[in-house]
Amino acid sequence: MTTLAVRTAPTQARRRPELAAFLRSRRARVTPEDVGMPPGLRRRTPGLRREEVAQLSGVGVTWYTWLEQGRPINASAQVLDAVARTLRLDRPEREHLYHLAEVPYEPETAPEYVAAVSPEIQGILDALVPHPAVVYNARYDVLATNTTYDALFLGDGADAADRPLGVRNVLWSLFTMPEPACPVVDRQLELPLMVAQLRGAYGRHVGEPSWEAFVRRLCEASGYFAELWRSGDVVPPGTRVKTFRHDLVGEIRMTSVSLSINGMPECRIVTYTPNDESSREAIDRLRVAM
Repeated sequence: MTTLAVRTAPTQARRRPELAAFLRSRRARVTPEDVGMPPGLRRRTPGLRREEVAQLSGVGVTWYTWLEQGRPINASAQVLDAVARTLRLDRPEREHLYHLAEVPYEPETAPEYVAAVSPEIQGILDALVPHPAVVYNARYDVLATNTTYDALFLGDGADAADRPLGVRNVLWSLFTMPEPACPVVDRQLELPLMVAQLRGAYGRHVGEPSWEAFVRRLCEASGYFAELWRSGDVVPPGTRVKTFRHDLVGEIRMTSVSLSINGMPECRIVTYTPNDESSREAIDRLRVAM
């Protein structure tokens, strides 16, 4: 067996069950009424049947069944598009489907992990003070911060004991810290979004040892993360209003904005801007206390 075959075989073997699970979870969301079909009787599980997806997508029932079973069959972009339309996938879900099926969706990017940021990027973060700012990679590893971010999220994975993979990681911190200590006010809203965003990135790294180890260890450490991971939801990074709490200044409502970084694939600067006057005053008080 060639070196390439040895390297890619585990990845391919891991993608197939992920593809099968993703298709089943998306099929379960779509009702016959959603696609203009009568509901019928004796549906043992929610959503469309496999034969209905095949019919609506214009593909053979056997072919689609094999695809959903994770068998090693080839799929064209045209066929995946048809399946995606039937299953009502949005853009990030469609991209996730392509990656799992190993069909090109967009130009390949370089590996996502970067050990450190350049002085120029750190300078940008520092210039954004008093607004909190951070550089994350696709796995939510913290690559760089400014002083306001550190003050707002003090203790967020700062200790070496909180770094199971050798790096500070926001997801690890949020899912393993006691809930009363969590700086995110609406955990039931924000944490599922973060996990869905992580899964979208995971589609590009299925089978990679560092990613598989990270997901496995976090599932073992947090039952809530494991539950969210099993849902299969996918969302892209985006602008959102989030509310945080801090022991010194109380609640702070801020708008988060993600900015891509040239030369750092799958990494982004995330800035947090106070969303109202009381939140701006809280940030000012936090700076004084820094």
